[in-house]
Amino acid sequence: MSAPKNPLWTSAEAEAATLGTASRAFEATGISIDTRTLKPGDLFVALQGEARDGHAFVRAAFEAGAGAALVSNAPDDLPPDAALLTVAHTQRGLEDLGRAARARSHGKVIAVTGSAGKTTTKEMLRLAFGALGRTHASAASYNNHWGVPLTLAAMPRDCEYAVIEIGMNHFGEIRALGDFARPHVALVTTIAPAHLEFFGSAEAIADAKSEIFEHIVPGGAAAIPADNPHAGRLVQRAKQAGLSTLLRFGTAPGCEARLIAREETAEGQRIEADILGRAVHVHVGAPGAHIAQNAVGALAVVAAADGDVLNAAAALSQFSALKGRGAQFRVRVGAGEATVIDESYNANPASMAAALALLGSARVPGRRIVVLGDMLEMGPESAAHHAALAGDIEAAKVDLVFANGAQMKALWDRLPASRRGAYGATSAEIVPALDAALADGDVVLVKGSFGSKMAVVIEALKARGAG
Repeated sequence: MSAPKNPLWTSAEAEAATLGTASRAFEATGISIDTRTLKPGDLFVALQGEARDGHAFVRAAFEAGAGAALVSNAPDDLPPDAALLTVAHTQRGLEDLGRAARARSHGKVIAVTGSAGKTTTKEMLRLAFGALGRTHASAASYNNHWGVPLTLAAMPRDCEYAVIEIGMNHFGEIRALGDFARPHVALVTTIAPAHLEFFGSAEAIADAKSEIFEHIVPGGAAAIPADNPHAGRLVQRAKQAGLSTLLRFGTAPGCEARLIAREETAEGQRIEADILGRAVHVHVGAPGAHIAQNAVGALAVVAAADGDVLNAAAALSQFSALKGRGAQFRVRVGAGEATVIDESYNANPASMAAALALLGSARVPGRRIVVLGDMLEMGPESAAHHAALAGDIEAAKVDLVFANGAQMKALWDRLPASRRGAYGATSAEIVPALDAALADGDVVLVKGSFGSKMAVVIEALKARGAG
C-alpha cells in the first residue's frame, strides 16, 4: 500500500518537534497511546503512568500495525526494523508533538471547560463545526495532562476547526493545558460545586476555570454562562486577561446568545434561540434544560468563530445523549419493559439536580426510580451536599431510591421509609434489590461519580436483555 500524501507526522518532523532520534525514516498516519484502539500506521506513544508503563506494550503495538513508536528506551523484544523515535521522556515528547501540531495549524481552535457538560458540549461542537468544514475533536473525555496534548498531536494538518476539551481538579492545570491549546474561542459551560475537596469554594472553581481566558489568542473570544451565579466573576477574569469579545449565553435578557423557548418532544426537544440578533431554531435528540443551554452555548461559539450559525444549528439535529451522560435504553421486565437513563459517568450537585429535574418533568408510565452513587471530591461539606439531594428527589416525585457509598448515607438517612429501596456500601451490593424491585413501566435514573462505579449497575440492567 502506498504511503499517504499528507501523513500526520514524518520522522523528520517528529524528530524536530521532540529533539528525539528516529531509528529509521517513517510516516505516521495517526497517534495512539492504547494498543486496544490503535490503528495501522499510528505512532504509538509509550506513556509511563503510575499503574503501567507503555513500553511493555510496544511489541503489541507493532503487532497491531503501528507505523512507529515513541519511546524513552528501546524494549528488547522488537523486530530489528522497528521504527522507533527515542526521546528523553515520553510525556514530554507527546507534549512537544502537541505544541508543534498547534503551531502548524491554520484552523480555528475551540476550548471547552466547565464543571459539567464539557463532553456533551464538545460533541455538539463537533457536529456544529463538522457541517462547516473538516473538524477534529477530543476523543471521549480526553481532557487531562495527556489527553489535551494527545488531541492536539492527532490534529490533521488540514483541519479547519479543532475542539479541545479541557478539565482540571487543581489550580494551575487549565493554565498549563490552555498554553498547549491557545484557543481562538473558549467556552465555560457552567460553574458548580465539583472537586470542592481541592478548591474549597465555587468562587475558587470559577477562578480555576477562568485560567483558560489567559491563553485565548489575540482577537479571540470567550463564551460565558450568563445564568450562572458566578458569571460576573468569569466576566471580570476575562477582562483581566485582556479579552474584549465576551458572549454571554443563557436565558437572561441582554445575552448575546439567548435561549428564548424550548419544547420537549418524543425525540428530544425543539429550541428557539437568538444568536447575535438572529432567530435560530434547533432540534436536538436529548431532553433537558441543561442540554438546551449547552446547545445555545455551542451556537455562541460558532458565532464567535465567524461560522455559519444556521448550518451549525441544523447539524445539531444529529445530536443524541451520550453513553453515561443521559443515554437511554430499555430492558425486559417480565412481559413488559423498563426505561433506564444512563448518567453513570459523573456527578456533582448541579448535574444531580439537573438529572433529577429532567426525570421529574418526564412522562413516566410507571414509577420514577433513582439509583445514586457518591459524588466524590466534595470536601468537608460532602454530607450536606448529599443530604440536600432529598429536596430534589421530593421535587422530582421520585418513588424509590437506591443508594450506595459512604457519602450517600447522608441522603439515605434523610429519606422517608416510603422512598427507600435499598442501601449498600458499593454499587454491586444494591443490584439484587434493584433487580427484584423493577416493574413494567418504571423509569430508572442511574447516576454517580465515576469512582462510585455506577457502570456496574448499568451493566447489570443491560444483562436483562433489551425490552
